[in-house]
Amino acid sequence: MAARARAHAPPPARRGPTPPRGRPVRLLIATRNAHKLAEIRGMLPGVELVGTDAFPGVPDPEETGLTFEANARIKAEAWRDATGLPALADDSGLEVDALGGEPGVRSARYAGEHGDTAANNAKLLRALAGVPPERRTARFVCALALAVPGQPTRVLRGECRGTILPEGRDAGHGFGYDPLFVPEGHDRSFGELPDAVKAALSHRARAFAEARRAWSLT
Repeated sequence: MAARARAHAPPPARRGPTPPRGRPVRLLIATRNAHKLAEIRGMLPGVELVGTDAFPGVPDPEETGLTFEANARIKAEAWRDATGLPALADDSGLEVDALGGEPGVRSARYAGEHGDTAANNAKLLRALAGVPPERRTARFVCALALAVPGQPTRVLRGECRGTILPEGRDAGHGFGYDPLFVPEGHDRSFGELPDAVKAALSHRARAFAEARRAWSLT
């Protein structure tokens, strides 16, 4: 009878919500970049997001990686460990073939540690002076890392290929290197394309589309 009773006993109650192998219960977005955070919020509708501003005492980790993937992992794991929350981090930038992949992981600091967008863009155009259009190929790269407590960190990558213009063209729809970059199949820069078009084409959009599929972030 005891064995039979055990067989018909109800299963034990689950002990509160825990992050499954797919979608986390709450997700910390590990960035202080307001433009990037706004984009990510639009790409993860229905997901409860927590910004880093909720943890003002937590310092940003030093990004010592040599690849976008390594830096995304560093940030995600540091914020996970500091807050106990599942953390999603991205590291992104521009790789130009004629420059051996520069600016690469230094895209935000290409003109120096305190360089701004205008200085970065100006340095890139100087570096490409005299390079013909057919050799100005480039790609925007976005590496995503998802660090969930008690689980292996997962990393993936999205890319958008295109070319670099000889001068910027901006209609107020982008930031960073966007005015210089024309995606494949288009004749307008990311700075000119409407937000909805850019959202469908961008490296970050492609990375998040894969993340929603592979990691069930929906």
